[in-house]
Amino acid sequence: MASTSASLVQKSFKYDVFLSFRGEDTRKNFVDHLYHALHQKGIITYKDDERIEKGERISDQLVRSIEESRFYIIVFSKNYASSSWCLDELVKIMECQKTKEQTAYPVFFDVEPTEVRNQTGAVREAFAKHVEKEDAWSWIDALKNAANLAGWELKNTLDGHEAKLIQQIVQEISLKLHFISSSIDGKLVGMETRVKNVISSLECGSNEVRMIGIRGMGGGGKTTLARAVFDLISVWFEGVSFVENVREVSKGSSTGLKELQKQVLKDVLNDQSIDVTSESGGKYMMKKMMCSRKVLVVLDDVDDIDQLEALAGELTWFKPGSRIIITTRDKQVLIAHQVIFIHDVSLLSNEEAVCLFSRHAFGREIPVHGYEELSRKVVHYAAGLPLTIKVLGSHLCNRSEPEWVDAIERLKTIPLDKTLRRLELSYSGLENDQKEIFLDIVCILKGETKNNAIRMLKSCGFNAQIGLSVLEQKSLITI
Repeated sequence: MASTSASLVQKSFKYDVFLSFRGEDTRKNFVDHLYHALHQKGIITYKDDERIEKGERISDQLVRSIEESRFYIIVFSKNYASSSWCLDELVKIMECQKTKEQTAYPVFFDVEPTEVRNQTGAVREAFAKHVEKEDAWSWIDALKNAANLAGWELKNTLDGHEAKLIQQIVQEISLKLHFISSSIDGKLVGMETRVKNVISSLECGSNEVRMIGIRGMGGGGKTTLARAVFDLISVWFEGVSFVENVREVSKGSSTGLKELQKQVLKDVLNDQSIDVTSESGGKYMMKKMMCSRKVLVVLDDVDDIDQLEALAGELTWFKPGSRIIITTRDKQVLIAHQVIFIHDVSLLSNEEAVCLFSRHAFGREIPVHGYEELSRKVVHYAAGLPLTIKVLGSHLCNRSEPEWVDAIERLKTIPLDKTLRRLELSYSGLENDQKEIFLDIVCILKGETKNNAIRMLKSCGFNAQIGLSVLEQKSLITI
């Protein structure tokens, strides 16, 4: 059997975050605000509030708390190194962070990384009384190693605004925790960088209204990416709505857009009594009522400018700070609606594809012994499409080796039905000559240079440059 009972084993942690800091410097200001921001986000955080007597060493209980924490935020201040308690904490943190499952992040509050790394300036003055102590060298190593980690320097981040830095830290930790949780149940693979890029372009801290687009072919992960971003940042908004299958619903009936307008209004205003009697009436209601709340709206699978005009017609419909995310296969729809920030969804790399496939086929991150080459062949025919990879993994789970071989032979000539249906949606919307160009590319011109393809298509009487541009905008080809 191809399947195995082996599954992803994740260590369980009591705390999401352990805060290490010098109390007299930061307890009642930066650390207090950071702790409450983490707590408000639902991040379980350890913060030692006990008053420690001078000279007392780190307790066994505190050592256990460090061991039971997934992330560490080390707030370096001018007097951090004056405390042997803090230095012992730091040594233990650096020991734990060598594992793959625990990560430390330094925050340079009122000192520079070079001061911590080399024990100069204020850090040197604070550390001076420890120079002759037995543990001095281990403390020095811990300071140096911690200063070399990726973290945040207050004075060089967001113009030194503490509140903005705290928001950035909380978002970063939230993102990490979200992907750890998602990786346990196998939902997301290779998405962390993609989500970070989208969140970065949203600039949730700014007070403007911003629309962004996520563009890619069917089955390429647009909805998954939008949902991951939505789940992560929705807590920062006063009203939220995730509108699925806009294309399908709006074209499924004459009242489709009206129903979608009603859904958005009900979601963001949290009022189930709202009714929309017409599409034009819905536009008026949205323009009048949406501006009262900072909202996050996702419009998933848009394929027509009319849909955007009905659901997110103008930036002035929305309260400052609102964000609208649009997923589509057709870049021209975004351009026509004057969406400036557009993300092209990249397909999974070979390594990411094998990992996702293995989760669904074997319940683990890598193929079981003996199925490595077969897995690579299957992934090759999936061409980086997450939907296809998940379907193939689920289909081949618990199958025998001969069944795998048969499936691979079939994939050489006949793609999966689900993949074909996704492509057909985009293909059916093409003009006849564009369909002919697409088929010529698929059957003959794949891998050719653009200039050669244009020359050959022109010789067949096609308007090649416009045709290729349309196919690329609709995410059917890449050039």
